[in-house]
Amino acid sequence: MRTSVTWVAAILVLVAIGFLMACSSKYSAANNGLVVVPTQGSAVMQTFNLDLANGHLSQINNVNGPPTNGVPTSVVLDPAGAFAYMIVSANPAVTNSATGIQTFQVASDGKLSPIGTTPTSNPSALAIDSAGKFLFVADAIDGSVSVFSIGSNAALTAVGAPTVLPAQGGRGQAPSASALAVTPTVYPPLYAACSGQTPPTTENLYVTDSNNYVVVNYSIGSTGALTLVPNGTTTAVATGSVPSGVAVDPCNRFVYVANGNPNNSVSAYTICTSPSVAPPLCAHGDFSLNPVTGSPFAISPGDGAGPIAVDPYARSVYVVDTASSELSAFKISASNGALTVIGTYATGQGANSIAIRSDDVWVFVANSTSSTLSQYAITPATGALTPQPTTTTFNIPSGVAVK
Repeated sequence: MRTSVTWVAAILVLVAIGFLMACSSKYSAANNGLVVVPTQGSAVMQTFNLDLANGHLSQINNVNGPPTNGVPTSVVLDPAGAFAYMIVSANPAVTNSATGIQTFQVASDGKLSPIGTTPTSNPSALAIDSAGKFLFVADAIDGSVSVFSIGSNAALTAVGAPTVLPAQGGRGQAPSASALAVTPTVYPPLYAACSGQTPPTTENLYVTDSNNYVVVNYSIGSTGALTLVPNGTTTAVATGSVPSGVAVDPCNRFVYVANGNPNNSVSAYTICTSPSVAPPLCAHGDFSLNPVTGSPFAISPGDGAGPIAVDPYARSVYVVDTASSELSAFKISASNGALTVIGTYATGQGANSIAIRSDDVWVFVANSTSSTLSQYAITPATGALTPQPTTTTFNIPSGVAVK
């Protein structure tokens, strides 16, 4: 009898060990992907291990979250996936909360540890350049862009005072910086049209003004300082109504802007990287923009176009339709940047952000109302998406980033 009990105990121990191992993320920075999700309702950060063989997600269990230093929204990872930068807003419900950019270090096991929070005024969107040198932060209320140089251990240093978007004569509204995107200085290593080519050494920043329905172009100096680039005789280029997202083609050919209701469309532009007398006419190689023939391209049946992303191989555009909880996909014409519809895919309720992994295989959308993460597999040749099992998150996920 005693021997029998011993064997039962041994079996239970083995089962327990097996269960723990099954629940373990087994994350390896060299072999797995990493998905980062801030959650507003829980005021913590979640990380998930992405199994690159099958796309399965498993939660990496951080101790106490870690907690966010305010109510979180957007999040980005640096190019190496070593640090995460996230917008937080002060709220009495969150202990010791602040408004600014909170920084986290990503450990080799995929867990996050908070480094600190850099104060900013009213952050509404953020972007990091492909070299990991600068972080750009939009301010919707002040209508400005702040630039931070990134130092060792992800330290942020402000580059001068915030740059206020230029006033516009058309609608005549106070500017509101709603989204921003940076031209790359690093090209995709494989499969893209520009793979193997030499990228530019200079950068430009495109910022949408949701009050005046324009996109503004800035050149980025070596220190990160911004200089306005006029588009002919104007200080900006017209978009559709309420531009809420902007993305740059990874090959520096095109810029795409998502326009909210009532237009609900995508405006497409070619980037003037060199002077040309052939259409589209480029007087200067100053990264100014020319509308693509046929632009804007309607989104249907989606509603409330918002966050937008171009896939890493520069073949497709994906737009989060925030009002209809859908994801719209378009194919990019390599010759002129025009868009053709691929399809529309259901998301969870409250879709608010999108991230695409650099290998061009996986797309993620955070859904605040349903507290879920939608996942799709990309067919690179066509840009079509195959929905994957939905992942449950903590309460009210407000952003997503992937390495």
